[in-house]
Amino acid sequence: MSSLPSSVVASPSKKPINGLRWFIVAILFLATTVNYVDRITVASLKDILQKDIGWDEAGYGWLNFAFQLAYAIMFPISGRLLDKYGVRKVMIWAVVLWSISAMSHSLATTAVGFAMARFLLGIGESANFPACVKAVAEWFPRKERAFATGIFNTGTNVGAMMIGPVALLAAYAGWRAAFVLIGGAGLLWLVLWLAFYQSPENHTRLSEKERAHILGDRIASTNKQHIPWPSLLRYKQSWAVFVGKLFTDPVWWFYLYWLPPYLRSQHDLTPQAFALLITWPYIMADIGSIAGGWFSSFLMKRGMAVGRARQIAMGIAAFALPISIFSVATGNVYWSLVFISLATGCHQAWSANLFTIASDMFPDRAVGSVVGFASMCGAIGGLIMTLVAGGMLQWLGSYVPLFIAAGVMHPAAWIVIRLLTGKEMVPANLDNGLRVAANRAMLIGGAVVTVIGLTGGVFVTTFWQQVLAATRGSVSAAASGIGASLLLSFIGLALLYASREVKLKAEQVA
Repeated sequence: MSSLPSSVVASPSKKPINGLRWFIVAILFLATTVNYVDRITVASLKDILQKDIGWDEAGYGWLNFAFQLAYAIMFPISGRLLDKYGVRKVMIWAVVLWSISAMSHSLATTAVGFAMARFLLGIGESANFPACVKAVAEWFPRKERAFATGIFNTGTNVGAMMIGPVALLAAYAGWRAAFVLIGGAGLLWLVLWLAFYQSPENHTRLSEKERAHILGDRIASTNKQHIPWPSLLRYKQSWAVFVGKLFTDPVWWFYLYWLPPYLRSQHDLTPQAFALLITWPYIMADIGSIAGGWFSSFLMKRGMAVGRARQIAMGIAAFALPISIFSVATGNVYWSLVFISLATGCHQAWSANLFTIASDMFPDRAVGSVVGFASMCGAIGGLIMTLVAGGMLQWLGSYVPLFIAAGVMHPAAWIVIRLLTGKEMVPANLDNGLRVAANRAMLIGGAVVTVIGLTGGVFVTTFWQQVLAATRGSVSAAASGIGASLLLSFIGLALLYASREVKLKAEQVA
């Protein structure tokens, strides 16, 4: 337990808002919802846009690729900016950028124009999740963080379910006006952000009782200076978060992108039945996100250590995921949806806790960097899944191997995390001398990853037509191979750079 920082405001200058931290997490939920609505607008209006703009399926695939590539590349950069400049400032610029980018779709007249808007949207939206996780770390004690994370994370599913209302808005106002109105929602959100978000140490509407509750169990830290990111890569705790995202984010991508075609191709559903049934996996994902975060918090309030509580909650969710395999073993669409919905709920329960262990094991000033790099790893896994899923369906014509893979990735990730962190998840000690010596293992690993990434990129571009044929002509799936290769090369080069001896500035020496 750490003592309260000396910078804490002695007394608020305005009347305190009771339970202010929960108001803050509600604002983060709204930001995440707006973030997802902005990104699904093109998918909602796909048929209208193809008719008016004239792009084909290949052009639509490149639009998705432009967003995914920018989104993934910017994750670690956004994380570093958050740790350096703070959540409040970075979110202002990020939301302004993604809102203007969303509105700029209304000006596009070609597929290239849309691709440029999508690329800029990906750059801006990459800050949301690292920022929300870092904000939760600032505003909540550890025993409440997973629950708070589960709440804001439900915005992803609420946003994904807005496809119908977005299409309805475009039908009444026109698609260009729809982009302007939806993009403008982010600028309206900024009014709330500017009015209410500050750090808890300096917030004038925070009661002293709640301030003490929030700051009372912070990881003790004597050094408040910026931590060089190459040093963070030398800790097993970082790699636990990286591997967790790399292994399990592809499962969510699989359900997000392949569940609709699976239901359409394997079950004879009317459009009305499909529209009703497809919402249940997302509703269960919301329930799982909140329940998973609440459960680990419940265990901690009952006296269980932080690391044990997180591992138990994540373990239950992980080892329940294989139940999704039964969804392809039944010919009944309702039972299939039951198994899939349980799986999406368990994934989001896992995700709420996975995000939180970054703030459990690292001080606030490093959380953005760790989550940003981990999110890029998750994006790489998602791109690989898009390519593999398309190729597997073309090769075997069966969803069974994909559901099996989706069922076993979480247990594998849980085992790796347990091996890296131990059963107690001891926090990384960044104050007792940062790890800065040259690292041979990172040098070798970086060289191997770089070679794999470059080789994969050369292969996909050289045999582009064959890869396209193997993915049933899906440009987005084939382009994901290029994207994954580029990002793997990026990680490899980052590891090579980080493997050298880190030179600390005088103020960074503990």
